[in-house]
Amino acid sequence: MNDYVITGGTLINEGSRLEQDLYIKNGRIENIGSNLPNTYPKSQVIDASAKLVLPGLIDDQVHFREPGLTHKACIASESKAAVAGGVTTFFEMPNVSPPTLDSEKLEEKCSIAQRDSLANYAFFLGASNENLEQVKAIDPASIAGVKVFMGSSTGNMLVDEEAVLEQIFRHAPTIIATHCENTPMIQDQEARAREKFGEKVPFSEHPNIRSREACLKSSSMAVELAERENAKLHVLHISTEEELKLFTPSHERITAEACVHHLWFEEKSYSTLGSLIKCNPAIKKARDRDAIRKAVDHGTISVIATDHAPHTWDEKQQSYFLAPSGLPLIQHSLLLLLEMCEQRCFSLETVVERACHAPARLFQVQERGYLREGYWADLVVVDPAKKTEVSKKELFSKCQWSPFPQLTFTNSIDTTFVSGHIAYHQGELKMKNGGQRVQFAQNRR
Repeated sequence: MNDYVITGGTLINEGSRLEQDLYIKNGRIENIGSNLPNTYPKSQVIDASAKLVLPGLIDDQVHFREPGLTHKACIASESKAAVAGGVTTFFEMPNVSPPTLDSEKLEEKCSIAQRDSLANYAFFLGASNENLEQVKAIDPASIAGVKVFMGSSTGNMLVDEEAVLEQIFRHAPTIIATHCENTPMIQDQEARAREKFGEKVPFSEHPNIRSREACLKSSSMAVELAERENAKLHVLHISTEEELKLFTPSHERITAEACVHHLWFEEKSYSTLGSLIKCNPAIKKARDRDAIRKAVDHGTISVIATDHAPHTWDEKQQSYFLAPSGLPLIQHSLLLLLEMCEQRCFSLETVVERACHAPARLFQVQERGYLREGYWADLVVVDPAKKTEVSKKELFSKCQWSPFPQLTFTNSIDTTFVSGHIAYHQGELKMKNGGQRVQFAQNRR
């Protein structure tokens, strides 16, 4: 393993901007200080002059589609996209085939990631109406958390029995992450849309079908259950202004996440992008997007993620009811957040807090998520002077399309380090694998 000195850059970390060098040895940050190229003359020097050095992003919600759905994506391809975008750690969701509903299936996914992943990895255990005992018995240090689909996105993984939900919230040994949409309300709106449009439902109807009322009712139920059962709850991908009233900054047990597409797009985007931005929960009004941005800035929303969910181009070209929900985002998530910094939506320090530090604290990740001496060297060097054009030939996601086809980003990802290795540098991947399994604290209830 090489030793590196990153010199000349501005470190963005824990609310500060520091003009300091950073020395990496044996995969970890050994020293943060001044004039380190002279202190460690035998190390490889990475010149970060006029560049920004950030902790690598921890994306707490991705769908890499393996096993069983690898025509869309796989851990190898999507982890390449991750490191190309400055994401050094991902937590992957259980709605694969077969779903990740027990420790055996989870360990099978870890074996695939150990073989193929460029980024560090962890996996959620899925909850269902039938696997309560597996949820109760899981080692809390072995998983990112327990994922509960309180909405119909994933068919047989829907948990819709209130008695089962109560038991999951009472007994889950770790954080519970929820997808919150009320299924009967969605089904009612689907029937109304069919009555009006037949099978030719326009994609602009998606936020009416996957309505704000369906989101609020389900999120409210999740928060009520967490309060009643004293559970640790993380509500994923908030999409409405109304849901924000359920959360308060710095709450110890009940938190919320925003995803980059809900921070960027709004309902007018359906007119040009249509199925490409169909996702669950739906992208809604401009006022929702703006309220979510403010909530990120003020801390009501504590974590930013992607919900990266690739589908093939052909799948996405189908009619409304046939086109699947989800879009590929992970390669451009940091660049998109930096673009919002350029627009003064929030500061770069806030981005680092919400996308790096907060998920590390919330999920009790060991020795990652910060630029600290002794921590693993997961970091990204950003070049603010070089623009990034979205080009199909430079996409690493297996689906080979992006929801940002005409966008030129103001910044570029220069270099990504994963556990002390250079994983990506100026457009090229430098590793075939090498990501590590994330270590969590044991007591995480």
